[in-house]
Amino acid sequence: MKELPTPTLPLVPFQRPPLRPGMPEPPRGALSRDGGLCVVWARHADEVREAQRLRYQVFVEEMGARLPVSVPGHDIDLFDDYCEHLLVRDQASGQVVGTYRVLTPAQARRIGCFYSDTEFDLTRLRPLRDQMVELGRSCVHPAHRHGGVIMALWGALADFMVRNQLHTMIGCASIPMGAPGSPSAGHAAASVWRQLRERHLASVEYHVRPRLPLPVDALDDSLQVEPPALVKGYLRLGAKVLGAPAWDPDFNTADLPMMMRLGDMPPRYRRHLLGAQC
Repeated sequence: MKELPTPTLPLVPFQRPPLRPGMPEPPRGALSRDGGLCVVWARHADEVREAQRLRYQVFVEEMGARLPVSVPGHDIDLFDDYCEHLLVRDQASGQVVGTYRVLTPAQARRIGCFYSDTEFDLTRLRPLRDQMVELGRSCVHPAHRHGGVIMALWGALADFMVRNQLHTMIGCASIPMGAPGSPSAGHAAASVWRQLRERHLASVEYHVRPRLPLPVDALDDSLQVEPPALVKGYLRLGAKVLGAPAWDPDFNTADLPMMMRLGDMPPRYRRHLLGAQC
C-alpha cells in the first residue's frame, strides 16, 4: 500500500466517546457503524482508488459525464491528492458504497483554491475561509440509496467539523440537465432554482456569481419539479443557496452553490448527527 502524501487523519487527535459495556472496539479508523455500514477516512492511495472507481461508476457510467480518464474506470482530478476521502463500506462485502471528499482550509491554501472557485466567484466568502471546508464528489452506489449511507456520511462529516473547530461547509449541488438537445434540458434546473431562491437563498453578503451561468432567463422555470434528494437533504440540515446555478458541461449538470453552517442546523438534526456533542 502507498501512504497518501497528504494527512488523512482528523486535524486534532480523535477521541472516541466511551464505549457502552459489552460494545466491541470499532476497527482502526472507523467513525461509526449503522445497519451493517462502516464509515472510515481513507488512509492509503488504494482506498482512494476505491472511491474513485465508485465515482466513475456513478458519474460516468450511470449519469453520462464526460471526464478525462487518466486511469481506466476511475474518476480522478487534480484536487484528489489534496482532499480527505470519506468512505462508507458495506461490512458484509467490504465494498465502498458511498463517498465524499473533503477539502480543508489548509489544503485549499496549498492547492490555491477550492473546486467551487472554478465554477463560482467566491469573493464574498473570503471572511469564512479559515474555518470553511468544501464537500464534493458525493455519490452512493445504486443498490444502497435508501438513506442509511448518506446519513452515515453526514454524521461522520459533522463529527469531523466539531472536533476540528470548523463551522462552515460549502459545495456544488448538482441538478441533472437531461439529455443534451432534449426539449426539457435545463428547464427542470431553472424551475428548481426559482423554488429555492424564494425560500432558501442566503443573505446577500454571501452571494456568489457563476463563471459559466445557466441561462435561466431563457428557460421555462414554471415546471413543478422536486429538487434532487441530496439537495432536499441539505435544505433540511439548514443549508442555504448562495446564488444562481452554473452550468457544468463535463457533467451536464446545473450546479447550485450551497453553504451549510453548523450553527444553522436544526436542533433535532444536531442531536441525531452529533448526540452529546451538540
